[in-house]
Amino acid sequence: MSEQLIVNVTDLGVASITLNRPEKGNAFSSETIQALIGALHSIQENPSVRCLVLRGKGKHFSAGADLNWMKSMAKCSYKDNLADAEQLALLMSTLDELPIPTIAAVQGCAFGGALGLICCCDIVIAEPLSIACFSEVKLGLVPATIAPYAIRAIGARAARRYMLSAEKISAQTSLELGLYHQICDINEQKQVLVQLINSVLANSPNAIRDTKALIRQCTTAIDPSLIHQTAAVIANARVSVQGQHGLNAFFDKVPPDWSATVDEP
Repeated sequence: MSEQLIVNVTDLGVASITLNRPEKGNAFSSETIQALIGALHSIQENPSVRCLVLRGKGKHFSAGADLNWMKSMAKCSYKDNLADAEQLALLMSTLDELPIPTIAAVQGCAFGGALGLICCCDIVIAEPLSIACFSEVKLGLVPATIAPYAIRAIGARAARRYMLSAEKISAQTSLELGLYHQICDINEQKQVLVQLINSVLANSPNAIRDTKALIRQCTTAIDPSLIHQTAAVIANARVSVQGQHGLNAFFDKVPPDWSATVDEP
């Protein structure tokens, strides 16, 4: 498996995927996305796997997009950005539709696309000092591919505030929004995970699979056309005047001047 990930499956059928770029805050690139998709497909095809734990190695769950990846995509065409965004959208839908219970264990930062991964998981536990953020609009971008899952997780009203303001969201606020299910100290996470995993393993795998499918059917449908639409939105934002300006300002470490950049409607 890719060195960007640590993938393990126990004898009890508990799979774990650990983002393994601690020196980069577990920021992900196109390679990370491809590795995650591949790992999820392997887990889905393994009938012995009963549960998945997703986490990040080191101080942070994930800081979001890798800066070098962002720089490279900012120079690419709309067509290339669309293809790239559709892979991120595929990652989100693959995790969301995994028929086994998924648990995210969060510490440190969970920004941008990483927050989308959390919203796609069934259960989320986090340490008290963890920080979440829909950071895209600060860069002139749109939280497009993660939006369907995030809005389903926290509701449209909360999404309006936190996606439009790009405020940092504390663990306590995330708990109140329903983004997190439980807050526990980092040294307690292992015990909490064991309890959750044991609860899951005590239940019928077929019933869990059917219940997950039913929950998706009872909530807003996230169909292929919507997934493609979200990819198109972020691809367009990346190549837009304001998207280019925001990314360049971020890389140059200067405040963006939005008044000087106007895209045609």
